[in-house]
Amino acid sequence: MKSLQQIFSLKKVEEPQSNSFEENEEDREQIRITYYQSGFAASVRATGRPIVLRACLQNLFSSFEDQCRKQILEQERLKQPYKEEQEKNKTELKKSETAIAIYEQKESEFNSIIDNIQQEIVDVKVNPKKYIDDGKGQKAQFYVGLILILPITLYLLVFYISASYSAFFKEFSDDSLTAAIFDADALTNSFKASWLEGVLVITIPFVFMGLGYIIHMVQKGKGIKNTFRMIALFAITFLFDGLLAYIIEKKIYDFNKTPDSPTYNLRIALEQAEFWMIIFAGFVVYIIWGLVFDFVMKEHENMDKIRVFIRGKKEELANLGKVKLENSNKLNDFKQKVVSINGTIRELQSKIDGFVFPVKEYLNYHHQYKEGWYQAIGTEIALPHREKEELLVSCESTSVEHLKQLNLIDPDFQHLVYSKN
Repeated sequence: MKSLQQIFSLKKVEEPQSNSFEENEEDREQIRITYYQSGFAASVRATGRPIVLRACLQNLFSSFEDQCRKQILEQERLKQPYKEEQEKNKTELKKSETAIAIYEQKESEFNSIIDNIQQEIVDVKVNPKKYIDDGKGQKAQFYVGLILILPITLYLLVFYISASYSAFFKEFSDDSLTAAIFDADALTNSFKASWLEGVLVITIPFVFMGLGYIIHMVQKGKGIKNTFRMIALFAITFLFDGLLAYIIEKKIYDFNKTPDSPTYNLRIALEQAEFWMIIFAGFVVYIIWGLVFDFVMKEHENMDKIRVFIRGKKEELANLGKVKLENSNKLNDFKQKVVSINGTIRELQSKIDGFVFPVKEYLNYHHQYKEGWYQAIGTEIALPHREKEELLVSCESTSVEHLKQLNLIDPDFQHLVYSKN
């Protein structure tokens, strides 16, 4: 024990030295030599017996461990990386806690806004004047639009029934454009010819009205796609009217043509004023009908102010719900992060409160001691060669068993941390 105490007395440092690297290396070399000498002397006294080697190694480890615990400055140096890591985690913890406070404040604000909106949805049915006006102006505009759209609708029915009959079925007996656009007997004659012909003629106007209704619905949407859809719908309507005008004008042209007249084509049609009159008699009135229809529908929606108000508030609630959910997810993420960081800080603190065992350094001294022990067996103990070999093998087994009990067989770590529980 005295020799071991002398060994460890070399490791004790009272004050850190700023330029002591070479001195420390000299001290470490002296310690290694002393371990070797201690193992050599102990082996000579014990005649190399493995059972004594086991006791010496256990005593060596206990003394080394005890000395490590007492070396406060060395322990502070070894624990410094854990302290630095802990400080980084504490900084990250403060950031996360600040973020949590911000997101909790937002959560509270969202809850307050949602509660107010829900209260308004309930209260508007009891006290509507508090949130909306009486809508008298909207009612007047609605009825004016409704009065206008009825005759325009009747005009479109008459025009497209007559124009479609003239284009598809009528045989012209004069060159009158009026007779082409308006034929008083168009509906009667079509049903006389065939009920299918009559159904076709009477339903064509509703195709255009259906297009007008689709345009009204498309206008409710937003974005470039809806704009292109509206342009496409107007283009289709214009082309349909153009086709009707082309067929009607061709029939009139064919009725009046002479042997010298050129074959009717699109260029000739575009140069005829009658062609454009037919188009605009239908298409322009159709555009007017579509605008009035859209206006009437919007005013009808505006008349029911309570329903519109509630629908708007529900849309607002849906948008707030999405934002609140995103805020809640971020809040939960930071809370989980705080729990994880606190766990890491506690783990690091337990290491800081414990002590760090320098594994590599101990193994170096262990092997020096063992080398001195084996050297004494080889040079100082008088035994036959075969018995020496068997004794060395037994001692090596004892050394391996000792390290195995300490879980120090080929360690892949520099330090072993004994945490404080």
